[in-house]
This record gives sequence, C-alpha cells and structure tokens, in this order.
Amino acid sequence: MNTTYIPKKIEQKKWYLIDASNERLGRLSTKIATILRGKNCAEYTSFLNAQFYVIVTNAHKINITGQKKYQKTYKKHSGQPGGLRVETFEQLNKRIPNRIIEKAVKGMLPKGPLGRKLFSQLKVYSSSNHPHEAQKPEDITLK
Repeated sequence: MNTTYIPKKIEQKKWYLIDASNERLGRLSTKIATILRGKNCAEYTSFLNAQFYVIVTNAHKINITGQKKYQKTYKKHSGQPGGLRVETFEQLNKRIPNRIIEKAVKGMLPKGPLGRKLFSQLKVYSSSNHPHEAQKPEDITLK
C-alpha cells in the first residue's frame, strides 16, 4: 500500500526583503520565483503554497544588459479594435517601474490557481519605503 506524503501545514508566514537596485532583471526574477514557490525550503511540495512573501524595493533601479533598454517591448491590449499598446522597457520604467518585475516573475510562476495565489504574495515598490515593517522581513542579497 502506497502512502502519500503531505507535509503539515506551515502556519508561520515568512517575509523576505530584496533590494532591486543594480540587479539584473532575469537573475532577480528567478530568485523571487524560487522563493515564492518554496524551493529554498527543505519541505518543498510542488502543489502547496509555502507561505513565503517577497517584498522588492527600488524597482526603478533595475538593470538589464545590452540594447534591451530600447529594444525590449511590453504589450497590452484594451480589447477594442486597434487597441494594442506597445511600450519599450525605458518608457515603462519611467511610467510604472513595478510592472517590469511583476511581469517577469509572473511568467516564471505556474499558470493556474496556485500561481495566482503565489503572485499575490509578491509586493513590489519603486522606492526604498514599504508598509511591511511590522512583518520584520529578512534581508536577502543576491550575490
């Protein structure tokens, strides 16, 4: 008879703080997605929420290499005919710098109900201030 291992529910929510200034977008996004999935924990289970929250500050100081600042595009559509809007990385970074990190991380999370829940546990702020001091987040450096 086979038994299925289901770990005990983790009651403790853990908060992490990452400073995005002068970090590469891809390396930062993969680290965030790994933490949100819970793959940095020994009790990783692919179908359960690990209850890890990530706060990213200084989103406007994110780095990318090469000419991607001018060539990388972000698309959105209003749903109306002719409603496609295209912005470059530089334009979006001036307007809404949080969305760059959010889109990169969302693409690395699973698609479905679990991925949507994990994405809601990501908090991105363009400045160094954030309203989550009461949670006592643990600082993480990527180097």
